[in-house]
Amino acid sequence: MYPNRSVLPHPTRRHTVGMVIAAVLLLVISLLLAYPDRAGAAADPLLSRGKPATASSSEDSALGPQNAFDGDPATRWASAEGKDPQWISVDLGAAADITRVALTWEDAYAKAYRIEVSGDGTTWTRLAEETAGNGGTDDWPGVSGKGRYVRVQGTARGTAYGYSLYEVEVYGTSEGTPPETGAFTVVAAGDIAAQCTASDSDCAHPRTAALAQQINPKFYLTMGDNQYDDARISDYRAYYDKTWGAFKNKTRPVPGNHETYDPAGPLAGYKSYFGAIAYPQGKSYYSFDEGNWHFIALDSNSFDQSAQIDWLKADLAKNSKACIATFFHHPLYSSGGHGNDPVSRPVWKILYGAKADLVLNGHDHHYERFAPQNPDGKATADGLTEIIGGMGGAEPYPIENVQPNSQKRISGEYGVLKLDFTDSGYSWNYVGTDGKNKDTSPKYTCH
Repeated sequence: MYPNRSVLPHPTRRHTVGMVIAAVLLLVISLLLAYPDRAGAAADPLLSRGKPATASSSEDSALGPQNAFDGDPATRWASAEGKDPQWISVDLGAAADITRVALTWEDAYAKAYRIEVSGDGTTWTRLAEETAGNGGTDDWPGVSGKGRYVRVQGTARGTAYGYSLYEVEVYGTSEGTPPETGAFTVVAAGDIAAQCTASDSDCAHPRTAALAQQINPKFYLTMGDNQYDDARISDYRAYYDKTWGAFKNKTRPVPGNHETYDPAGPLAGYKSYFGAIAYPQGKSYYSFDEGNWHFIALDSNSFDQSAQIDWLKADLAKNSKACIATFFHHPLYSSGGHGNDPVSRPVWKILYGAKADLVLNGHDHHYERFAPQNPDGKATADGLTEIIGGMGGAEPYPIENVQPNSQKRISGEYGVLKLDFTDSGYSWNYVGTDGKNKDTSPKYTCH
């Protein structure tokens, strides 16, 4: 039942007593010498991060099972209180050889539990079992099993409460999914620089800039309204340049409606400040490639002009990349104060016809993600995934009219989108200026 083991494996635990650490190190070394085939297990990739999760129960909606797989040590899953047994499960998306499972318990820990694996989510086989748990972190580096689903089944609570896990990490090698290559990270935000500086405690764009710089992505995207109120060149220099300007050379911007208010002329200050960065192809819209992705930057102030529409069609026709992302200011769908903006529907139709994957917008000053949908707002697996990331620094807008297919909305917490791209898909986190993940997306595969 347990390959290469005469007894069930036991977890390693984190302690602070020096003699215990020394003893454990000696034990680990001896085990690695005895089982050289397991020496590489710790290096196996993490398979469970951001994958779909289910549980037997949750204490409330804010403590759902997805929290145990989001990589954020501050979020957690908690089961209903006072009930045994309870379980939490993750779908790895494909069959995998499981080599390690690590659990980080909250105060409500399991005194007894099993870690189980399944190929179909119905029939389960034990990987490991604990009968004298004391909470903290349990690391099982010596498990061996094969399956698509992994479950932690709590059978005896260690407290009067329920079961609560900050993180469940499943490591191994996936059989059905090719290795992810060409990976890179992007930081994105819209509606950024209010007319304030770091000396003002209420000024948010210095904080979002510091967060964005700390993440240190491949490049940055802005979704318009980079500078308030009228986007004059003097304001860009006085405000935006002091914060987000620190990484201007790595930024791919688009204009918003506030860039059109400049008394010197629509987009005058925007063009003067960004120059060829915003006009690499001589227009306020452009495209570029990174890895297996084609990125399209559009000027949604002029969606009614045939020149940009004709350019977009021609650009898509020439694209050879498997995945397509686009970013512009005005969202077709939004639950915020501006609401839905039909000016973007013709562009959505073109993108949908080209099997594009991702649309990033600003305009409404909140965070929101939508399930994939078509231009008519019907949820469909081959639809566009829209994200609104308008919390770069401008005053927040409330959520007013929740739209169909809206999956998550956050207003009032400034932050940035941290987008992770691979050759075949993408996912993201909405990260607050406190450095904590406020939302974690599903993992999507390119169309």
